[in-house]
Amino acid sequence: SPRANGQIPAVGSSWLGPQWSIVANNVAIRTFASKKHKNLLKHSKGFRGRAKNCYSIAVRAVHKSWQHAYRGRKLKKREYHKLWIQRINAGVKQYSWNYSTFIGSLRKSDLKLDRKVLADLAATEPFAFKSVVQVIGQTTKRAAP
Repeated sequence: SPRANGQIPAVGSSWLGPQWSIVANNVAIRTFASKKHKNLLKHSKGFRGRAKNCYSIAVRAVHKSWQHAYRGRKLKKREYHKLWIQRINAGVKQYSWNYSTFIGSLRKSDLKLDRKVLADLAATEPFAFKSVVQVIGQTTKRAAP
């Protein structure tokens, strides 16, 4: 038998299957379908049950995981935006402002600071954030303590 003497049989033989082809020096290589299956099974690493090693089940599991990942990227942006708003609101409450008035005044002033930077200042640099609040208060003629 070809298996016993170390030779690899031709395409379509019983023990290798049709997805294998032969190179000149008797080394089996993968065809496109076999590479596609292997690549998809790489993405299903860590899944439970047959979803990690059975192609037909792994296809559905991987596609669903990609849907979850896509949605998760959108949710992450939304959650960070909410966090920045909470931090800015907590920071401006100390100076008798509320968030909506502060952001409205920020838009009218010449300062070009986004919510991410303002939230970082409010959380880590309270004196710098206080000066920002004072500058915005002066440009909008509001008395800041």
